Amino acid sequence: MSDHPSPAPKNFWITLGAIIGGFAIFLLILFIAYLPQQPAPLPEGTKTPAERAQILAEIRAKDKAAATTYAWVDQATGVVRLPTDRAVELTIKELNAKK
Repeated sequence: MSDHPSPAPKNFWITLGAIIGGFAIFLLILFIAYLPQQPAPLPEGTKTPAERAQILAEIRAKDKAAATTYAWVDQATGVVRLPTDRAVELTIKELNAKK
């Protein structure tokens, strides 16, 4: 027979329980860390991405029209909106005339 005594059955079950418990805690941490969270429902009146894209396109078209066309801002006082390119040309012309 061998000189080494066999491990006590009680120690075996404690060790096995600790190993299984350690794996269970590890799996629980993984589950909590990577648990896919459900997004909160959107509030009433929230626009869809397609609606927001359409609104953005309308805003950009309006801005482009404002930057590239002539229009009266206040006709009574003679204030006009000029296209950006024309305004730059007039400003350069005016600054060169001051020299």
